[in-house]
Amino acid sequence: MSPTTRRLTTAQALVRFLAAQFSERDGVRRRLITGTWGIFGHGNVAGVGQALLEAGEDVMPFHQGRNEQAMVHAAVGHARHLNRLSAQAVTTSIGPGATNLVTGAALATINRLPVLLLPGDYFATRPADPLLQQLEHPVEADLSVNDTLRPVSRYFDRVTRPETLIPSALNAMRVLADPAETGAVTLALPQDVQAQAHDWPEEFFAERVWRVRRPCPDPAELAAAVGAIRTARRPLIVAGGGVHHSEAEAALEALVDATGIPVASTQAGKGSLRHDHPADLGGIGHTGTAVSDDIARTADLVIGVGTRYSDFTTASGTLFQHPDVRFVNLNITAFDAHKLAARPLVADARTGLTALAQALSGHRVDASYEAEYGAGRARWDAVVDAAYAAEDSAVPTQTQVLGALDAVVGDDDVVINAAGSLPGDLHKLWRARSPRQYHLEYGYSCMGYEIPAAIGVQLAAPDTSVWSLVGDGTYLMMPTEIVTAVQEGLPVNLVIVQNHGYASIGGLSEGTGGERFGTAYRYRAADGTFTGDPLPVDLAANAASLGMDVVRAKTVGELREALAAARASDRPTCVHVETDPTPTAPPAAAWWDVPVAEVASREAASAARERYDREVTARRHHL
Repeated sequence: MSPTTRRLTTAQALVRFLAAQFSERDGVRRRLITGTWGIFGHGNVAGVGQALLEAGEDVMPFHQGRNEQAMVHAAVGHARHLNRLSAQAVTTSIGPGATNLVTGAALATINRLPVLLLPGDYFATRPADPLLQQLEHPVEADLSVNDTLRPVSRYFDRVTRPETLIPSALNAMRVLADPAETGAVTLALPQDVQAQAHDWPEEFFAERVWRVRRPCPDPAELAAAVGAIRTARRPLIVAGGGVHHSEAEAALEALVDATGIPVASTQAGKGSLRHDHPADLGGIGHTGTAVSDDIARTADLVIGVGTRYSDFTTASGTLFQHPDVRFVNLNITAFDAHKLAARPLVADARTGLTALAQALSGHRVDASYEAEYGAGRARWDAVVDAAYAAEDSAVPTQTQVLGALDAVVGDDDVVINAAGSLPGDLHKLWRARSPRQYHLEYGYSCMGYEIPAAIGVQLAAPDTSVWSLVGDGTYLMMPTEIVTAVQEGLPVNLVIVQNHGYASIGGLSEGTGGERFGTAYRYRAADGTFTGDPLPVDLAANAASLGMDVVRAKTVGELREALAAARASDRPTCVHVETDPTPTAPPAAAWWDVPVAEVASREAASAARERYDREVTARRHHL
């Protein structure tokens, strides 16, 4: 072998390459790929599996998962907590192991979060056809199930020869480390190619640093944005996840302190300001606070920072109602910066906010505007206090569960949720105390995300208390990674809110004429509907059977004690609470478009359609 080459299999070369990749931002260097999750089958056991074994934990830490989708969720939670500066890889076999990645990949790409997917693939040399688990297509012989990952990946390649790994791996790292391009990256690895040997140039394994850039705003775009802000009488900042990814919270606070412009936050952006900052209005949109949505309706300038303006944020195009409202969008991607016919400010959130603050020196909103939103904040604080208040002897409502948790968590604890009715209650009511405390995956709102994401966050922040909040519907989707938390000795805290069904969709169904059809976890009644007694499902016992310590709480007082015990424990701990279903959360302060049947024989649907026709008239196209 030449001294300038190293003979390794393709899989061995890939693992060694990944171990030598680093990201760097603001002079701080981090490992880019911090570990690999894996479930092994015939499509990767003798390739990537053998390579990981041979490399060892010092070269590439390995985490054993129970479900392929869950492994992606864990990796995504890890990357988000580390502000996208590190990522993890996920390796699977071919067939169902690979297709199980699709949901997690969509979640990662929609949320602009990096994860490296390494699914096995069919033989590149095709010695036998078809193989076990092969999808046959009559007119596309090179198609495999991994092609389902193409539309949900920011970069996709199939490594059909060993030497093609070099450009493919380099491109994969480029996309993972690029704040404007990042998302799921897929390298499909045919199982024969994984095991093939090749003489690799030593340069391929040299340490490589991928600098995460902070692009500055274009002077002309900056001038236009500053002009718009200076002439606005009622400006509003909408803080999105890009504020956190850029670590721009201090820059945002400095701008707000100098100008008095209030801040409303998306699900991804909540915590950009501390909840007790005078300019923090809380969540915005369909699940937002009343003060935030009231200010949004009358804002004449909306300044989006790191947001992609989902329909929940804009209340399906009905929220921003000022007749002359205009938009300035600070975003690292031109795609998002141009939304809503905005004046774009394409830049890193921190550099952009800093430039705005400097250019706006001496400018401040009118004192009457500050007094107005300050009074609205005070009114909303009283609403939150009322939703959280509870007697120790009471059976807790869902909002009182949040109140009990609020009293227990520390400033740096992390609260994770993704789906059900909890995201709405959290967005309205949770008082975020630090930038990464509020961890809501609401880009894809994927049931099953919460438990594996808690594991990913705990791996990223070993000394932090991590809380995974799930309803019974979400728990039943994907509880399997509890076993991983137990195996790894990770003291994640799981709070199961038992309300016997899909509470969120049940409420939505009722409001749109669906009459809660198919949303309750109950026995069939005599008429064939699921309206009988609640199912005798014991989720606490299930969590215990998977290795967690379990504490059952029936009252608010018991719940407070259970949450405190969980936080003090060094073991994975589950707190199970059955809630009073009485709604105690404040109603939505803005609309969300869920189309209702235009023609129906049932009265509930007809009435819902009448309401829908009234609401939809408020939609605007901002041109």
